[in-house]
Amino acid sequence: MNRNWAWCLIGVLLLASAGWSKDKNAGGGTEDAVAALEQKWLQSQKTNNPDMVAPLLADKFVNTGSDGKVTSKSESLANAKATKYDSVDYADVKVAVFGDTAIAVGDFKAKGTDPEGKPLDAHERFTDTWVKMKDGKWQCVASHQSAIKM
Repeated sequence: MNRNWAWCLIGVLLLASAGWSKDKNAGGGTEDAVAALEQKWLQSQKTNNPDMVAPLLADKFVNTGSDGKVTSKSESLANAKATKYDSVDYADVKVAVFGDTAIAVGDFKAKGTDPEGKPLDAHERFTDTWVKMKDGKWQCVASHQSAIKM
């Protein structure tokens, strides 16, 4: 009886381990996909080409800037078009998946000129909320930036 119980326990542990591994890999694929979308967003900034990021933003996208100003998708894209980056980079980007929602956080550094033509020297933390839409594509529905002051 003990021998059967031991084999049963081993079988349960193996199944649980396989299930955990599968979930981890499934989440990793989604995490990688959303991280790649963040890199596409970065590329749009590096090339001063906001048209690259436009399809990644949901129609009801909302952005909260480090100044507290809230902007819609169209306002955010207009600001992006008026901003000229000399340098921009992301660091420490991490993605956590919760079903059809993913949260990306990272560090943003940029230099250039802001929409008013004033010098831009930003160091911020960002949080982007991504949702898997009905068509299966991931889109960012909200973004928030907080200035890092050192």
